[in-house]
Amino acid sequence: MLQRLLATVANDIAQGIDLIAEAVVQGPVAAKGDKLTYNARLFLHRGDEVMWDTGVLARAREHVETRLIDGVEVVDHLVILDERQTMAGIEQSLYGMRIAGYREVVVAPHLAYRDKGLPGLIPHQAIIRVLLRVQAIVKAGDIGKPA
Repeated sequence: MLQRLLATVANDIAQGIDLIAEAVVQGPVAAKGDKLTYNARLFLHRGDEVMWDTGVLARAREHVETRLIDGVEVVDHLVILDERQTMAGIEQSLYGMRIAGYREVVVAPHLAYRDKGLPGLIPHQAIIRVLLRVQAIVKAGDIGKPA
């Protein structure tokens, strides 16, 4: 049985990323070159959740899959760590996580959407709070091997 520990910590993952909370679990640790499936919820500084529209999801189709759970669309993000396939602050936060692990982080603008933002969704220079949960990890040496 996996032991879970929810800890509130004042810690930095990397410069510009503050770790607010973490659920620590057992299992393989995400590292450079690993393929991860994760879910993320993004919130602006004032607490408004960023709701992805179909246009954003369509442009990211190579790195996302959607599924319905109890009538709610859940977005599964698929990335290989160190290939810059997601926001820098999210990628840095995924390092060291494990399957079923959870992190809440605050990402500075220089590791998010900088001075460009995402028109209609995220303003320029936005500080973003991110809730992350890792669903799956395929270790770098196992990518492409039959399951």
